[in-house]
Amino acid sequence: QVSLVESGGGLVQAGGSLRLSCAASGRAMTMYVMGWFRQAPGEDREFVAAINPSHIKTDYSTGYLDAVKGRFTISRDDAKNTVDLQMNNLKPEDTAVYYCTARLGPLGSTRLGQPSLYPDWGQGTQVTVSS
Repeated sequence: QVSLVESGGGLVQAGGSLRLSCAASGRAMTMYVMGWFRQAPGEDREFVAAINPSHIKTDYSTGYLDAVKGRFTISRDDAKNTVDLQMNNLKPEDTAVYYCTARLGPLGSTRLGQPSLYPDWGQGTQVTVSS
């Protein structure tokens, strides 16, 4: 079992930036897909971004929710067993609890955003964007 711990959430004004980080333990994550989902109050959990294992160099090495493309960037550091989400130009609609997730990979582009495929989840970190 993989343990995932998120950090970096907080309160920021619209247009600002935050960097979320997720530290994994229990396994070396080299062969894992790692991703971020979010959930706003009263809403379903929503895919934000995911990154395939580093040896995947194709167009589906990463995937993003359309609403965050060009603003969010996902990256991984296999030496540190971490995955980060750099969030720029934040909007009030980005307000949610953000969850880190992982599963053995790789996944094709159409499957990266399916939460049912991910067995391991962190506890979440709150991101609040004020207008």
